[in-house]
Amino acid sequence: MSETETTLQASREGAAGLLLMNRPRALNALDQSMIDAFAAAIAAWRDDPSIRFVLLEGAGGRAFCAGGDVRRIRQLSLDGDTAGIEAFFAGEYGVNAGIADFGKPWISLIDGVCMGGGIGVSVHGSHRVVTEHALLAMPETAIALFPDVGTSHVLPRLRATPEGAPGALGNWLAMTGARLAGAEAVSAGLATHYVPRGKLPALREALLREGPDAIGAFAESPPPPSFADALPAIDRCFGAPTVPAILDALEHEDSEWARAQIDILRRMSPTSLFVTRELLRRGAGMDLAGCLAMELALTRTVTRTPDFIEGVRAVLVDKDNRPQWTPPTIEAMDRASVLELFPPEA
Repeated sequence: MSETETTLQASREGAAGLLLMNRPRALNALDQSMIDAFAAAIAAWRDDPSIRFVLLEGAGGRAFCAGGDVRRIRQLSLDGDTAGIEAFFAGEYGVNAGIADFGKPWISLIDGVCMGGGIGVSVHGSHRVVTEHALLAMPETAIALFPDVGTSHVLPRLRATPEGAPGALGNWLAMTGARLAGAEAVSAGLATHYVPRGKLPALREALLREGPDAIGAFAESPPPPSFADALPAIDRCFGAPTVPAILDALEHEDSEWARAQIDILRRMSPTSLFVTRELLRRGAGMDLAGCLAMELALTRTVTRTPDFIEGVRAVLVDKDNRPQWTPPTIEAMDRASVLELFPPEA
């Protein structure tokens, strides 16, 4: 398979299938043509014995992939184009599932911004290599969407340490949109290996010569993450079952960290916070396929809410960062109306 779409360059070198997300001016954000090209590469290479692994990178030096093209989704929603919205998300989630089911090593070299859809095309693969310039986040509550691309399955299962039990770290990341530096993403479980940027060219050459086993010679132990001291409070507060209960727990912490989290939550879409907490509660008991199906069903309702239109406007279109949420506060939320956005529980 030679180079295909200009926005996703697909080629072969030896036993490697090479994918380069190539929209550097848009921080390699996923558009429909990229999603279609991902799907084509997965279909072509999955059962091809000459391809032993896939190596995924982002062009431009600033970003791996900054997410999906939500500005276009907003416009489709304003236009009433539900078929266009369905095609985008169904295609994207199909790619996420295809990566998870690929059956061969899927190696992502994450250097720069990796958010939303960028996490979706990497986290379901076998190897997520991050540098000190990597920045990972799921910032959807700021635009009144929700953590998707299969992260409703991934986030509830994050462990602060490899030997630890899942805690509330994923809830905290999902609700606040907290940004993790590359080494911190390894500690959180979103990445698998930390390699300094200066070693990436040599690592890439070694991967093409030796395959995935080459990563071990380049990986370094990450330093303790900045959130390490907050982990007990994260579990105490963000493990609470509802958004009001999380706020109450944070208020009882009476710490600078807790007050900062309250300020962050107060800026987010109240509807999105309630949707996100419910989504991760359900996702904790579902497999990836079930989570992706639940997320797809949610896109059909959430993208039609006033908050989604307003959140994308404020953050990505007008960039005034002054969204007017409906309802305007967490206290004004009706949980029953949030549950109506979800498909019925089995």
